[in-house]
Amino acid sequence: MFPVTRPRRLRRSAALREMVRETRLAPTDLIYPLFVRHGKGVRTEIGSMPEQFHLSPDTLVEEVGAAREDGVRAVLLFGIPEAKDERGSEAWDDGAAVQTGVRALKKAYPDVLVITDICLCEYTSHGHCGVVRDGKVLNDPTLELLAQTAVSHARAGADLVAPSDMMDGRVDAIRSTLDGEGFDDIAILSYAAKYASAFYGPFREAAGSAPQFGDRRSYQMDPGNVEEALREVALDLEEGADLVMVKPALAYLDVIRRVKDTFGVTVAAYNVSGEYSMLLAAAQRGWIDRERAILETLTAIKRAGASILLTYHAREAARLLG
Repeated sequence: MFPVTRPRRLRRSAALREMVRETRLAPTDLIYPLFVRHGKGVRTEIGSMPEQFHLSPDTLVEEVGAAREDGVRAVLLFGIPEAKDERGSEAWDDGAAVQTGVRALKKAYPDVLVITDICLCEYTSHGHCGVVRDGKVLNDPTLELLAQTAVSHARAGADLVAPSDMMDGRVDAIRSTLDGEGFDDIAILSYAAKYASAFYGPFREAAGSAPQFGDRRSYQMDPGNVEEALREVALDLEEGADLVMVKPALAYLDVIRRVKDTFGVTVAAYNVSGEYSMLLAAAQRGWIDRERAILETLTAIKRAGASILLTYHAREAARLLG
């Protein structure tokens, strides 16, 4: 008891605080999401996401090379198509932007882990994540298209595929199709607990993926549910997911902790576009310390139980971590 016990003794210096720190961030924890489109020399800043860009395959290689120098060793690619249709057919086109970008990256930097997002929303004319008929998003007809997309990405050289659509049974469909095509070594990082969140707004502008009618609450999760998230994670693990993700991160730290405690598996969490843009907006106005806020945010996500952090802050965070 006080005065014998004084916790402040271990806070006296930076060296002591570092020695007793319970949660540690490292650049190897980080995955850097990037947007790739067709063309050459393209580096167009995204209005709603300052310091993030639409990149063509050549500038993508440059950006990943710079991130690699900063200490980032993993990236997640989203594709911006040249044309959209009802089925999102450019998603599984071997000549699409993501597939072209993957090939360029694996040629330039074989040691960089390349993950690709598997969804149809960027590619469909209606902006939904699956096949639409009579105004409804259909689950089962979508699975074959997601599996085709995963195989196309694997064929291009992706190390992991990351289904983000939230269709029931998608992990099983992707796993069985990958295995059948000889890609049994390609891992699946499943967006297992993906919520129908307000924090995706900037991303939807960046990817041009806002729904043209309705919303995504019939397939993405209700923000009020936690037990449902555990059921979703259990199903994805049973179907063959190698890694599971909670998305978004900051408003769902309790979900991250529950998933980690319940399953004891490696958990990823996505520090999404709205979370990123809010922090930058406040920092630009001088309301918060940008560098401290970035590291505090990512530390909170890791402290909640996430071992893998997907974040647009990846390059800056890696530099700060040294």
